[in-house]
Amino acid sequence: MQPETAGRDEPDVIEILLVLAREKKRILQVTLGAALLATMVAFLMPAMYTATATMLPPQRKQSALSSMVGQIGAIAGLGGVELGLQNPTDLFVAMLRSRTVEDSLIDRFDLRKVYRVERYQDARKQLESRSKINAGDEGLISVSVTDHEPKRAAEIANAYVEALHSLNQNLAITEAAQRRRFYELQINAEGEDLSRAELALKQVQERTGLVQPDAQGKAIIGSVADMRAQVAIHEVQLQAMRSYATPNNPDLKRAETELAGLRGQLAKLERNPGALGNGNIGIPTRQLPEVESEYVRRLRDLKYHEALYEFLGKQLEAARIDEANDALTVQVLDKAIEPEKKSSPRRMLIVLASTFAAFLLSCLGVLLVEALRRKQQDPNERTRLALLWHSLKFSPRNWQ
Repeated sequence: MQPETAGRDEPDVIEILLVLAREKKRILQVTLGAALLATMVAFLMPAMYTATATMLPPQRKQSALSSMVGQIGAIAGLGGVELGLQNPTDLFVAMLRSRTVEDSLIDRFDLRKVYRVERYQDARKQLESRSKINAGDEGLISVSVTDHEPKRAAEIANAYVEALHSLNQNLAITEAAQRRRFYELQINAEGEDLSRAELALKQVQERTGLVQPDAQGKAIIGSVADMRAQVAIHEVQLQAMRSYATPNNPDLKRAETELAGLRGQLAKLERNPGALGNGNIGIPTRQLPEVESEYVRRLRDLKYHEALYEFLGKQLEAARIDEANDALTVQVLDKAIEPEKKSSPRRMLIVLASTFAAFLLSCLGVLLVEALRRKQQDPNERTRLALLWHSLKFSPRNWQ
């Protein structure tokens, strides 16, 4: 008896096929009805067109400060520290997905009216769902836009590129722009200091009649003025680096260490000007005649401000060049054109998938109905089905 019972519990393929063959007319009706409905829906769906614009990856040029190393001394390398963008391609993708770019497109093409929404937020969601912005493995950036009208799809894709170019021109996205603004302020202030130093020296010359100190004073002036200029240049460079570098930046720490060393050397030279030379180049400043000492101080200040002004001028010019070079240019490889073929909906795929799904569901439905019918013929199974149906009823008693 047990083998017979086990055999009865197993599904009988022949019996299943017989049930399907007996109900083939109903299955065919459901399948054809679903296919007809899917065909109507597929052809009622509006055609969508996709246009794509492709841009070249942004390229950065060599910094002008890097090319000036050796022209303005060993410390020039500090001004050429590159702390720029690590991956401009990712920056371009993020800018294309920014709210500023999206809102400009919404206003330009009146997309709230096109998408039949009132709020910008809803229009942005629609635009994002219809736009795909990707950076390929080769670094190329592609912007694909899908729309009901092929012309508008191409125009929006090209408008993405135009909005990116406009946003790129208006934003200060490089540290060269920050350096340029910093050096402009510094050179203006230093120009005033240089004018005051020139006026002070002229007043000393007019009052004392001393035009040039002796060779000993010149050596002292040159040593002290050069060292003070080195310290001042390091200080300016350090301030510039702090405007765009973090406190833990290794180049910033190195610059702070070099500045501390130069300050120590300057203090030692001012106490004894001959200490930094190979020999004794002259007597200390405090031993010069009083008149010549005043002249030395004024001339030393003038040379100091001249050196600093010259250095700031070179740094400002290099920052301006870097700012022009670092403005990442938007280069279009393929401009979006009106698509000739629709991208969606795929009507044939929709009809075939719907027809196949309707066929499977109708077959399962027929088998389920047949199984329930057979359960009803068994008294024990009929009682179980009644209990199941009663438990599925949503009556107040069932909720207690």
